[in-house]
Amino acid sequence: MLIEMRLENYAVIDNLVVEFGQGLNLLTGETGAGKSILVDALALLLGDKASSDVIRAGGERALVSAVFEVEGAAENPLTRILEANGLDESDDGSLILRREIAAGGKGRVFVNNQPATVAVLRLLAPYLATIHAQNESILSFDGQARLELLDAFANSQLEAVEAGFTAWKEIRTRIEELERGEQDRLRLVDLWVFQKREIEDARLQSGEDEGLETERRVLANAEKIYNAAMNAFDLLYEGNGSTASSLRAAQKQVEELVRYEPQFQEALAALEMARISVEDVGATIRDYAGGIHASPEHLAQVEDRLALLDRLKRKYGPTLDEVMQFGADVARKLSEVENKDEILRQLRSELGKAGAEYLRAARTLSKKRADAARRLEKLVEGEINDLAMKSAFRIEITSSEEEGNWTGSGIDQAVYMISTNSGEPLRQLEHIASGGELSRVILALKASVEAASDPISRKGGEKWGTQDGPSRKKREKRGTQKTLVFDEIDTGIGGRAAEAVGKKLKSLARSNQVLCVTHLPQIATFGDHHFVIEKQESGGRTRTSVRAVTGEERTEEVARMLSGAKLTETSRRHAEQMIKANA
Repeated sequence: MLIEMRLENYAVIDNLVVEFGQGLNLLTGETGAGKSILVDALALLLGDKASSDVIRAGGERALVSAVFEVEGAAENPLTRILEANGLDESDDGSLILRREIAAGGKGRVFVNNQPATVAVLRLLAPYLATIHAQNESILSFDGQARLELLDAFANSQLEAVEAGFTAWKEIRTRIEELERGEQDRLRLVDLWVFQKREIEDARLQSGEDEGLETERRVLANAEKIYNAAMNAFDLLYEGNGSTASSLRAAQKQVEELVRYEPQFQEALAALEMARISVEDVGATIRDYAGGIHASPEHLAQVEDRLALLDRLKRKYGPTLDEVMQFGADVARKLSEVENKDEILRQLRSELGKAGAEYLRAARTLSKKRADAARRLEKLVEGEINDLAMKSAFRIEITSSEEEGNWTGSGIDQAVYMISTNSGEPLRQLEHIASGGELSRVILALKASVEAASDPISRKGGEKWGTQDGPSRKKREKRGTQKTLVFDEIDTGIGGRAAEAVGKKLKSLARSNQVLCVTHLPQIATFGDHHFVIEKQESGGRTRTSVRAVTGEERTEEVARMLSGAKLTETSRRHAEQMIKANA
């Protein structure tokens, strides 16, 4: 659940803090006040592409941050994402996201005040919030996105299909490599033979280059290293006034003290340990110095070997291990060429088995999608009709087992079909001309999918969308809420349809935190929390502010939405009645 957002030097905002609550949070304001600024800023924290255009004029950088309340259980996917990316959880069960956008498009990302990447934000986003924007068209999604929506509703597990497709594709790629043209194959064989011989002749050992670098450094500086070691040995152990002799002398004096004052017994033991440590270090340094031998011939050999290794790394890999792996790959390819016919027979057998395994997983997924489509059809159709529309809704799924249609997400394609008038044929949803109809269908689809993702709804313990929805106490037991953001999805509607949308948002907010940017008073009256976005001019600069309104202030705002800039007692009374009726 989104707890707080902070913006600095963002668009027309110089400094802003907004605290959101549970349930339905409504954001309203005059046209042009910047109602969608908060939504756009939140999208950046969910991994959207950033632009330096959002930096307020005169500022060096824009800053956007948010605090989410999350669960801390080990099995929580958010916890796993943080662990996988080397990020620590917070102590208070919150997740803090911060993004800085600097001039030139550069910027920084922080998660729980630790450096992170935009890729991490995108991984976290699905578990934090979903934004349904004003001009969004689910139905303009490509085929893959339509399937993803259906899979979200069905809670489909795609791992088996993805793994099966990957295995099948890898085998097919190996077969295609072996079946290349004869001339091309022979040319590659000559190259592979040369590469294999060059790497084998080098007799490489893992980590050899690092050891040789150290050896070269010692040989090139043998005299300096020997002198430094022996000087250290003299100072520690053998020379006049060495550390060891000084400690021995001090030890004798303290022994005399101990005869009269036993409290120095521990000091005597400490001196003994210090003397032993110093003598051990001195002996180690002496032995090391004894093994140093300046040898120009051996140094030349080491440098020649390093030059050979560097040449191989430049040709076959930035590291020695990668050079060795390249050699192993080339040897495998040569073996495959030499035994081409036998390997092809084996690979074709494996390809058939992999294809059959993939189809088994894909057919299972297809059946689950078909079952889910029938259930989703009924839910969405009921939701649409609740939103002052009399419509028929269908999901058409087509499956093809031809290899050309195999993908990592299965063998299916989904199309959403709707008829918004009795007696009219079903048409693809993206072909709906009315923006108001499309907005309501999107809401119905999203509401149905989000309801299905709610654990209580899936168990059937509480009916979503009715007055007996989950209580706050039950929500708290179940865990934190997901945040759903609707940015002016009420475009093109009004009257009874607007009231129906408001009721639907209110019911959706019983099991999720909902943020909604709206221009309709019918929807604004359903809010649990109401925020007004205002644009003001001060000191020659335009600033946008956000403030929570309650009581009389909220009544005034709804009255403004009803009657415009000129408020009347009639509009105030009407606003007050609407707020009471929809509380």
